[in-house]
Amino acid sequence: MSLGSGMLRRVVLVAMTSIATASLTLVMAAAAAPSWDRQANIVDAAQRLAKLHRVQGSQGVLKFLDACYRTHLLSSDFNQGVEGCLAQDYIHAQTLATIYSRLPPEARAERKLPAPDVISQAMQRRLIATFTQYKITPDDAVVFQKLIEKHGLPVFIKAVFPKAAPPNNGASKNGASKNGANKN
Repeated sequence: MSLGSGMLRRVVLVAMTSIATASLTLVMAAAAAPSWDRQANIVDAAQRLAKLHRVQGSQGVLKFLDACYRTHLLSSDFNQGVEGCLAQDYIHAQTLATIYSRLPPEARAERKLPAPDVISQAMQRRLIATFTQYKITPDDAVVFQKLIEKHGLPVFIKAVFPKAAPPNNGASKNGASKNGANKN
């Protein structure tokens, strides 16, 4: 009994699909289990971000993040550097969104500052693009976000805004941390 050419193509296609699925599963499993201490990497990224922010301010941080992404996203593998860029981006964007949410819209418009939801949405797009590039699952992305909120954000806030209330690890309607910073 021989297989017709159509049947043979389907068998080959099924086999190729199975191999591709297995390969993707292995890649995703590897991405989900980094070889480094994620908590320590996030804390280190938050500390470096705080030092940069104190010296160069928010504009210096934005320039640094642009360079960070341009450099580290050239890597074919998810690594500590990429994770550090993501953590710093998340921390900076959440902090800015929180501060800007406390300003009246007229004051933001007068200073030509973006709305908090614009900041959060832009950050979310960058993170999603990076997670997609490195095949990070949505569940792993949520775990990563929680690590940043628990270990990175408090380190940054304490270093940059020592008199501020500690972050509450929850998100407001616009995606910003509810108590991330104060205006002092």
